[in-house]
Formats: sequence, C-alpha cells, structure tokens
Amino acid sequence: MLRILLTASALNLLLILPLWWRSGTLGSPLIAWEAWVIAPAILLLPPGFWRRVVGVGVVSIMALATAANLGEAATYTAFGRPLNLYLDVPLVRSIYHLLVGNVGQLAAVCLMLIGGVLLLMLLWGLLRLLLPATHLRLGRWSGKLALAVLGLAMCLSLLEFHGSRLVPNTTLPMVNTARFQWEQVVETHRARQAFTEQLEENPLAVQALPGLAGRNVLLTFIESYGVSALNDPRYNRTLLLTLEDINRRLAENDLHVVSGLVESPIQGGQSWLAHATTLSGRWIDNQLWYRLMLDSGHSTLIDDFRATGQRTLSVMPAITLAWPEGRAYGFDEIAAAKDIPYAGPPLNWVTMPDQFTLDYTQRELLGDAPLFAQLALISSHAPWTPVLPVLENWSLVGDGSIYAPWENAGDPPEVIWRDLERIRDHYAWSVDYSVSVTGRWAERVADEQTLLIVLGDHQPAPLITGEDASAAVPVHIISGDPALLAKFKQRGFVDGMLPPLARPQDAPRMSQLRHWLQQDFGPSAPSPRTTP
Repeated sequence: MLRILLTASALNLLLILPLWWRSGTLGSPLIAWEAWVIAPAILLLPPGFWRRVVGVGVVSIMALATAANLGEAATYTAFGRPLNLYLDVPLVRSIYHLLVGNVGQLAAVCLMLIGGVLLLMLLWGLLRLLLPATHLRLGRWSGKLALAVLGLAMCLSLLEFHGSRLVPNTTLPMVNTARFQWEQVVETHRARQAFTEQLEENPLAVQALPGLAGRNVLLTFIESYGVSALNDPRYNRTLLLTLEDINRRLAENDLHVVSGLVESPIQGGQSWLAHATTLSGRWIDNQLWYRLMLDSGHSTLIDDFRATGQRTLSVMPAITLAWPEGRAYGFDEIAAAKDIPYAGPPLNWVTMPDQFTLDYTQRELLGDAPLFAQLALISSHAPWTPVLPVLENWSLVGDGSIYAPWENAGDPPEVIWRDLERIRDHYAWSVDYSVSVTGRWAERVADEQTLLIVLGDHQPAPLITGEDASAAVPVHIISGDPALLAKFKQRGFVDGMLPPLARPQDAPRMSQLRHWLQQDFGPSAPSPRTTP
C-alpha cells in the first residue's frame, strides 16, 4: 500500500505541475484521477511481458501528455495562446536559435543535453515505480480487480470527455490533453482547407500605387513595440516623454506625423507573421498560413511597389541563416546579417544595434532611385540587455566598433530574468531606445518625397503585458508632405506621435495597411498634392 501511495503521488504530481504553471495557481487542480487509477491497476498485474508492455506504454503516454502540457504552459507564457501541435512543431528550431542567441551555442547544447538526461532519468524512475519485481497479490481476485480498475479508468475518461466530474477540483490531464490536441488538429485542418481555397478563389491582385510613384516608402518594424508600452504606467513614464521629444524634433525639421493603432496577429514572438500580414494584406497568425501564403505566390506590397516603379529592399539584421522566404517575397535586394558589414560585438540575441542598422541603411542602401524598403529592427527583442545609449552624433556610429564597450555591459540575461520587475524595466528601456533612434533617423531620411511608416510588430509576452492586454501596436506615419498623411487621418489616425489609446481592442487589423495603401494611393484614388 505504501508503494501504491508513493507511485500514485509521483504520477499525480507529474501530471498536475504543468497545469499549475499554466494557471498560475498552486493546488488547483489538486488531483489527477489517472494517477490514482493507473498505479494500482499496473501493480495488480503479475510480472511478465504484458505488464512490461503496459508499463512502457503508460509511461510513454504520460511523458507525451506531460510534454504537451508543459508546451501549453510555455506557449501561453510566451505567446499568450494555447499550444497547437499541428502548427507549433516547426517552432522548435526557432526556439533553439533563440536560446543560442541568448546564452551561446555551447550553453544551449549543454542545456538541451541536460534536459534530455533529466527526462530519461524521470522516465526510468517512473518505470521502476510502476514495475517492481513483485506485484500486489490479492489472491484469485487480483485479475478481476485489475479489470475493474481499468473499467473505472474508462468510465472516468468518458465522463471527462463529456465535461462531467465526480469530484470537484480534480481532472484527467492525459485525457484532456489528447482531446484538446485532437480537436485542434481537426479544426486546424479544416481552417487550412478554407484558407487555401480563399487564396485560390479570392487572390489579392497586384496594384500599382501612382499616388506614391517616385517616392521612398520605408516600412519600419520595431520589435515588441506594443500598445502596453504607451498605456501601461509601468512603461509609459519613459515612452511618453520620448514621443513628446520626437514630436518636437520632427516639427523643428518641418516634418509631419500622424499616429494610430492596428491589431497584430501575434503576441510575444514570431515577428515574421506580422511582417507577412502587413505585406500580404492577409491575416497570417500561424506558421502554416505563412507557408501556404508564400508557396501560393500570393501578391504582396513588394509586387505593388515594383509595379509602381520602386526598387524593393529588405533589411533584416536578425536573419543569420539561409532565408528562402526573402526570395519567395521577391525583393530586389536583401540585406541580412551577413550582408551588413558590422564590426561591433553581438549583444546577446541582437546581432547589431538599431542605430547602426538605420545609419548603414541610410548611408549605403537607400540610393537615389525611388525605393520601397522593409526594415525589421531588433534592439528591443528579448532578453532586453544590454540597453544602449542613443548616440547624438551619428558620425560616431561608423562600422559599429564603437559598441565594443557594451559587449558585456550590464547584467547578463540569466541574472536579469530572475526578477520580473527587472525584466519589465529592461523591456521599457529597450523599447525606448529603439523608438528614440527611429525618431532621430526620421529627421535624417524623411522629406517631402518620403513616406516613413513605423509600427510595432507585436506586443511582448503576457509576462510583460498581463494576460488580458490588447494585441494592438502603435503606427506612426511620417512625411515632409502633409498631403500624404491626410488619408490616414480620415481613417482615425491623429496628429502627433501619440496614438488614440481609449479603445485599443477596437483597432483595425494590421492586414488592412496594404488595403489602405491600395485604396488611398491606387489608380482610383485622387493623387495627393505636394505642398510647396
């Protein structure tokens, strides 16, 4: 009986710990009925081949269910959504690269090996508990009792499937996980078919934008710049002052700005989905939709601006591996990390500071011909350390070697991430840096022939924003020609760098940006008049 109690308690703890992490509440649920059924049922079976088969099978299923529940908790913590095995398995590679960027390849490999060894030790320990040398002997009733226990397990499973519980504050984690993931597979498969049909039956046509012909259009994403940076008192003390300063500086340079909000398709990560949503005009909120959209040859803003006469460019300092997606988009030129001659140090995950990226783009990539460029800034990407100062004298940026003193500046990520409040402070400072240097850059590149669109790619993780935060991100439209901004004002944008924050949950979708450009600057739209 002591062994039954010990085994069932260990299995119970293994099954409910991920649920406590996911809910953030210790002790709820308290009991996983599966553990208290499985342990006595297996211990009643006589030693032999079939008991080993049952034991290995049960441990394997428990390991898969526990891994899925841990993944569920981690996915919700990082992205504010549940795990979907149909969609999220390809993200394992991205998680590995993020880990390498934060702690280095050697440490990342060691951590993964340690995790693998701990998992194997856990499985071995479970098997030892479930498969002792002897079994629980109850005379001639052992076999019948084992069948009764297994029958009870089936009844409990069926009740759980139908939402009924015999005892409150209990659950069947393995049953619930299997049911939820199966429902996800079925629903996602149907949604995939519907999305594929939508791409085939209702494609978005390439459309020239004569209202922007001959102009530079610079679409600039700021990493993790969400509405929480402006409406959450923990962060806006810093950011609001920065926006006021940018307002003043733009006005001093005869530049105009309007701001609004749009809803991002994601939160916490997967920035490329926000980029794809903006470029394509489709709502791309998962990796599968992203692949389907690219593989379909779906038109994007790159095609629209090429038809308008602009050269197309993508500046992607975070891309360190092969990027076939860039070729699928059809950019004329791609400047990934290896294509940018940065001589400074990497700063944890960040390959190069935003101020260097912007300065290099202006000096070497903009050129004289009209251009459409997508830039993806990364200094405000987690782990948000070190935080750099803005160099007022841009001539000091040079080849980036000036950043050498910051290679090991500040506390490393593993120290900062022990304290939630320090994480939040560093998030605010990092976003403030990225917004500040982008505002300074606007003074240098924006003029009457430029439309600079600056927007956040997504909100940070719920760890930073809280669980119920809106998915909205700020959008700032800057130009020396106020006529270019008039259409955006008609769509609810307001003058200045501070967007309307009253109802961020009502923000239009990010995918609307392409539609707005087509409607407001396409062939059927009145041509904006350039002011003297």
